Amino acid sequence: MYFIMWLFLVYSFLGWIFECSYAAYKHNKFINRGVLAGPLLSIYGISAILIKLFLFDLSDRIVFLFIGSAIIYGLCELIVGNLLQVIFHKKWWDYSSSKFNISGFVNLRSLIIGGLLGITSITYLNNILINILNRIPFRIGFVILIVILSLFAIDIILTYFYVLGIPKKFVRAEKIHKGLIKLSMDLNEKIIYIQERRIKKAFPEAKEKVKKEKSNIFAKGCNSYKLFWLFIICSFMGDIIETIFCYITTGILMSRTSLVWGKFSIVWGIALSGGTWVLYNYREKSDSFLFLFGVILGGAFEYICSIFTELVFGQVFWDYSHIPFNLGGRINLLYCFFWGIASVIWLKKIYPHISKLIEKIPMKIGKIITFLMLIFIMMDLIMSTIALKRYDLRSSNILANNSFESWVDETYNDNTMKKIYPNGIKK
Repeated sequence: MYFIMWLFLVYSFLGWIFECSYAAYKHNKFINRGVLAGPLLSIYGISAILIKLFLFDLSDRIVFLFIGSAIIYGLCELIVGNLLQVIFHKKWWDYSSSKFNISGFVNLRSLIIGGLLGITSITYLNNILINILNRIPFRIGFVILIVILSLFAIDIILTYFYVLGIPKKFVRAEKIHKGLIKLSMDLNEKIIYIQERRIKKAFPEAKEKVKKEKSNIFAKGCNSYKLFWLFIICSFMGDIIETIFCYITTGILMSRTSLVWGKFSIVWGIALSGGTWVLYNYREKSDSFLFLFGVILGGAFEYICSIFTELVFGQVFWDYSHIPFNLGGRINLLYCFFWGIASVIWLKKIYPHISKLIEKIPMKIGKIITFLMLIFIMMDLIMSTIALKRYDLRSSNILANNSFESWVDETYNDNTMKKIYPNGIKK
């Protein structure tokens, strides 16, 4: 965590320098391109961490490293852009005028920057950073890290207060002393003036989010309710499809679930619901466009899932080393084509019908069922994680420390876990 946090800060700072330099070159004047007042652009820091965690074994495959890094950076920019819009009701940047863009948050320039970030960080900059950190005494480095992160947190709070106008609400409280109110108002006005002037310079294209009229239709469009139910439905469908496919190809009826309770393949759920979210505005595009997107995004997603399960659970749930044109045994070209075909079939044929069915659910009933299902899935994820962790620890002869772990070992013993996860391979 010490190294990861430094990685975040260093790349956030380097990203800020790059964006400010680019803005200075383009506008012939200095512009702070950060959402915050400080010299940090967190998208670069977050992307660098994810690239380090998930693409570390692609250092000798530059082309795949570039593609994977571009996808990770693009997804970070898309997610952060949407979160900022939801929180602050503003679209902080808009690439809608670019020929190639995704929801106005990502364009071709962003993807190229992400690809170059991955190559330079994995092959060069990370090693330099490690060498520098190793030369700094840990206590000194830790104190400096805490100070910078504290300033970063204060910066986030002040920016949040400014945009939402929260300080104005606080200072109106009658219980606060009049002198304190005056001091707070003066400080608030100065902060607002500085922040307003800076943000207008940094994001002149920022647009207020258009307020949508309230709808009586449950999960209309592509909102959070729709995406959640797509995740549930696709997780279940994915488990059934994989089970049938394995039975046809191998003659063996084996479990393909990701969780210990119920038939849910989380990979399918996240892939199809997330893919729907990313490609929703492009669902009317040509089949070849959707196929290409599906091949790239599906392959990248499966690769990242393989790394994630290995890091977290110490298990490899699939290995394609025996299939031609594979990448580290984590993905292969044939299955990437399957992702592309699935994207076309899903968005063109299946999604419209499922979407209509979800929207027919009554509003109140839909919200209650969604809440209950969300709790169930969260508990299922937690229990599955615990069971997998104990399964991994038992292989190292690590005994249970308490009655709960003993219950887990008894309920989800090795035979049970092998039935649920027949393809699990110890690392």
